[in-house]
Order: sequence, then C-alpha cells, then structure tokens
Amino acid sequence: MLYEIKNLPPYVFGVKASGKVTAEDLKNTLLPGLEALNSKYNEIYYILVLETDVENFTAGAWYQDMVAGLKHLTAWKKMAIVTDQKAVENFTDAFSYVTPGEAKGFSLAEVEDAIVWVSLKS
Repeated sequence: MLYEIKNLPPYVFGVKASGKVTAEDLKNTLLPGLEALNSKYNEIYYILVLETDVENFTAGAWYQDMVAGLKHLTAWKKMAIVTDQKAVENFTDAFSYVTPGEAKGFSLAEVEDAIVWVSLKS
C-alpha cells in the first residue's frame, strides 16, 4: 500500500510504502499527487519512505513508477528515498548522477533529516 505523507511543505509530495505495492496504489496515490504538484509548481520535490522490501512492488507498480518518472523527467528537483535497504539507498545516491535534480538515500532512522533535506529548495 501507498499512503500520502501529511504535514509536508505544500511544494513537497511524499508517500510511505508498506506491504505489497501494486499498480493501483501508484495510479490512485502517487500519480495524482505528482500531477497536482507539477501542475501547481512546475517542479517536483518528492520523498518516499520505503517500509517494505522492493520485492513487494508488483511488475505493474514498477511500470507505473517508470511512467511517472519519465513523464515528469525535467520537473524533478529533489527526491529523498528513506529505507533500511542499503542497496536501495546506495542506488538512489548513484541515480542522482544520471538524472535531472538531486536524489539522496536515507535510513529509516533519518526520516526527519530526509524531510528537512527534501524541503530545502535547490
């Protein structure tokens, strides 16, 4: 499931993933949030708190995630990925070198630091 994270600055959109994550979760939660943010600000500041293993994302969820990323490719400004999966955190840090905007990985214990970081306009 994906749940919208509340109490973020208005120009930041965030979701928390737990359990199984499906294409429907992305269509109903992630995509509308990104669309609204991009429509209003023409840029995306995004935080994902990953409380589930990436293996719990269905193939359809991965596809929808890719669609969202490509659709807004030039709008991404900052992306914080919060997880205790070190490989995902490392991939996120490396991903920042090949995409527009900044991407940074954080551990679950650093969720507040991630919110502060993603909230700082670049």
